[in-house]
This record gives sequence, structure tokens and C-alpha cells, in this order.
Amino acid sequence: MNPKGSENTRLPPFDRTVATPEQLAVLDEILSGPRGNLAGPFLAWIASPELAQPAQRLGAFCRYRTGLPLRLSELAILVTAVQWRAQAEWQIHYPIAIEAGLPDAVAQSLLAGRRPDFADADEALIYDFAVELYDAKRVSDAIFTQAVHRFGHETTVNLVGLLGYYALVAMTLNVFAMRKDRDAPLPFVE
Repeated sequence: MNPKGSENTRLPPFDRTVATPEQLAVLDEILSGPRGNLAGPFLAWIASPELAQPAQRLGAFCRYRTGLPLRLSELAILVTAVQWRAQAEWQIHYPIAIEAGLPDAVAQSLLAGRRPDFADADEALIYDFAVELYDAKRVSDAIFTQAVHRFGHETTVNLVGLLGYYALVAMTLNVFAMRKDRDAPLPFVE
């Protein structure tokens, strides 16, 4: 059941034939949902279905229903991948971000550890919000006010949830040394 490139000595192979009913329920919900695959942290989380089920549901919400356009959600995810140097998170979300309309120059600046030259004010705001939260562990009144003014209170709450969820994903991917494709070059130096 391991997707291509997910072979990993830190994760036991997942065998559907010996999975518990709880594991199968999580697996079936993930595979029948908008993701349709087990890319990302799910092969680690499936060992703990009580964690996996609410986490994957939170992830579906954070990825698809935050109120942010996909381009901005993916930017927040790439900022998170850079902050955590999460190889698989970048490998999975970089092409999604580009397809969603994030300029490649923005992504390449992130990857190089530089603040991008943003042509889009919303992208700059998402970047500033995320980086300030990760670096200072807080968001200033100025950035918070800008976010609420631009996106609304509910979407700002959802942005915080998205950043927290993808930090959990990044930690999982890093601890279990997960990659999207073991043959692809790594975006971050190990």
C-alpha cells in the first residue's frame, strides 16, 4: 500500500489485509475524499487511527475550505515547509502551488530563504503573517488587523489553523523521514 517513493525504515509497511477496522475506516475516508491518495503524513498516522481520523479531517478542511484561494493556502504551506525544512511537504505542495497560480519566482525565493518580491498584496500578507507567527510565536497588531480587514475574522482563524496543521504535517514528515519521491533531489539540505 506504500505509494512510490515512500519506502522508509522508520515506517512499517502498511498491509491492508491485517489492518484494524479503525485503520481501514481512516484509509477508506482518505482514499475516497478529495486527496484520493496517501501522500504526506498518512502512512505514519495510520498506526494511530484515533489520531489519523481527526487529523486527516482537519487537513481536508485546512486544505480545501479555509476561505482562502488555493494559491494563498499553498503559499502558506510552502512557507511552513521552508520553516520546518520538510522535504515531502515541499515536494508535494510546490507543483500544486504553481498550478494554483503562485509565481515560480515567489516559490524559488522562499526555497532560497529570501523574502520574495511580491507583486500581489495578498501573497505578501500571507507571507508576513506566517513568517511572523513562526518567528515571533505571535502576530503583531498591525499584521493581524491587516489580515482581518482583508480576509475577515473567520478566514484569519482558519489561516492560523492551516499553519498549525501543516506544522504538524511537517513534524510528522521529518520525524519519519518521508519523501514524495526518494529519487527526486531534496529541496532542503539534510
